[in-house]
Amino acid sequence: MEAKTLISSVLFIVLTLRFLIGRIKRKPNLPPCPAWSLPVIGHLRLLKPPIHRTFLSLSHSLGDAPIFSLRLGNRLVFVNSSHSIAEECFTKNDVVLANRPKFILAKHVAYDYTTVIAASYGDHWRNLRRIGSVEIFSNHRLNGFLSIRQDEIRRLILRLSRNFSQEFAKVEMKSMLSNLTFNNIIRMLAGKRYYGDGTENDPEAKRFRQLIADVVALAGAGNVVDYLPVLRWVSDYETRVKKLAGRLDELLQGLVDEKREAKEKGNTMIDHLLSLQESQPDYFTDRIIKGNMVALILAGTDTSAVTLEWALSNLLNHPEILNKAREEIDRKVGLDRLVDESDISNLPYLQNVVSETLRMYPAVPMLLPHVASEDCKVAGYDMPRGTILLTNAWAIHRDPQLWDDPTSFKPERFEKEGEAQKLMPFGLGRRACPGSGLAHRLINLTLGSLIQCLEWERTGEEEVDMSEGRGGTMPKAKPLEAMCRARASVGKIFHDSASL
Repeated sequence: MEAKTLISSVLFIVLTLRFLIGRIKRKPNLPPCPAWSLPVIGHLRLLKPPIHRTFLSLSHSLGDAPIFSLRLGNRLVFVNSSHSIAEECFTKNDVVLANRPKFILAKHVAYDYTTVIAASYGDHWRNLRRIGSVEIFSNHRLNGFLSIRQDEIRRLILRLSRNFSQEFAKVEMKSMLSNLTFNNIIRMLAGKRYYGDGTENDPEAKRFRQLIADVVALAGAGNVVDYLPVLRWVSDYETRVKKLAGRLDELLQGLVDEKREAKEKGNTMIDHLLSLQESQPDYFTDRIIKGNMVALILAGTDTSAVTLEWALSNLLNHPEILNKAREEIDRKVGLDRLVDESDISNLPYLQNVVSETLRMYPAVPMLLPHVASEDCKVAGYDMPRGTILLTNAWAIHRDPQLWDDPTSFKPERFEKEGEAQKLMPFGLGRRACPGSGLAHRLINLTLGSLIQCLEWERTGEEEVDMSEGRGGTMPKAKPLEAMCRARASVGKIFHDSASL
């Protein structure tokens, strides 16, 4: 009996050791990856801008693999270019993939990962999301800021109309659209205009704009130092980021202090957040308020301006689409008043133009990166804890298996029911961009007003250059220049609206 017990014990130990050794030795089943991963740096040498095109080329080189893996320094990265896999990631594995990587830029600019964009999934993030839903992005709050959007658009139209001249004039649209979106956000936040009426020469305005441009230029899937920590000892990248974050914090703190010291409270977002600070001072610190400001500025300025520039560029290259959109506005809104936000729901073709622009030119082509908080399965592959997930929305939006004639600009495709649900320019799941509603309001109203009030032509016979430049928000390589003039009805519209 003792012999049997001993044999059973030995057998149990042997089987247990074999199981544990097998678990240790078993390699995870990873998606295919490019050959020649180099020691230390892995596949970092393959990353060349524009990164969304590079990743699609790598997918093709691996037999059109919908998902593939890379070794970027000491990080394992999955790159997905499949709509169905994206849905799996952000439904089945939504909680597991709800975290963000700990990149250097987010540590210093996003107040040690405490903003709604950079925070880890948990109680703090849920609270930030709730604050955003109620205090920033609710319909009630957005409706309260409608007059700001209307005013900024009117100022843009007046500037482009050049006193309602009937002569075509060349205009550079990139800076004008950037001024519009930046003014809109800063007025919502702090009640200040930074561009227009001569204010663009103000030193604070120049400094603010440059700081945001510098942050956007560094944003994305991280810097090489994020993947090779040893480079922190030989690179000045983190030092530059710290200085940038310090200058930005100083400027934001100035806006907060200015509102705090004001004799009368206004209707800005800072005012609302300072009111919450009075009732919950331990949570609503200045740091939390500034973090909300950073998130809104980064998410709501450059992205909307870039989308508007791509949309107008496409309309100039497709005058028949421009005419169809104008005809819809003239028929449903008329020629005696400006298009309003309440009209947008009755302008389906205009909305289709915006949807097609977001499909072909998503402002964040690689979306924001996610990181697995624990081991999970994605598309049948093992995704170990700590793996970074990059989603190539640009590739998904041009997938020929998903879209008919995907490289052509065809707003009519969205007349088919269900097509809009295939879009993901603002991400999917619980970490999707909370500001998508504001973006749609501003983009649709601005584009509708530009179509309604102005006639547009290209500067020459050649089509507008649609090549992409460098940057996390996929700017145009060549800023848009166009010819425009006021339509005959614009003078009456502005005269009547001014007399109201």
